[in-house]
Amino acid sequence: MAVCAWQSIAMNTIIYISGIQTVSEDVYEAGAIDGATGWQKFKNLTFPLILPFFSINMVLCMKNFLMVFDQIMALTKGGPAQSTESISYLIYNNGMAGGQFGFQSANAVVFFVLIVILSIVQMTFSGKKEEQL
Repeated sequence: MAVCAWQSIAMNTIIYISGIQTVSEDVYEAGAIDGATGWQKFKNLTFPLILPFFSINMVLCMKNFLMVFDQIMALTKGGPAQSTESISYLIYNNGMAGGQFGFQSANAVVFFVLIVILSIVQMTFSGKKEEQL
């Protein structure tokens, strides 16, 4: 978990900072005039304006967590007793070491389609949230 956090926090932070930089200072001034506190400014002003950045970040995080390979390969190689294997590592391991090139290629295509479907569902759900705000 520490390695995954170490790798992903920087990119997520950059996305959120770029989103916060798009929020105009005038919005915060208007909120202050209306008497909004710090938490109210975030909840009612900042978060709705950075929701597209939040949505993209969640889709990218989901994709990265589903396709985790390099951490498993570098740290555990799927062990002990295959307890840390991911789908992408399983496809690689059975394809390269097991000689199941065709079967694992088909698994990779199915896995790709699954990730695309999950991303579309996630973007649709977050798109509806953006329209409500």
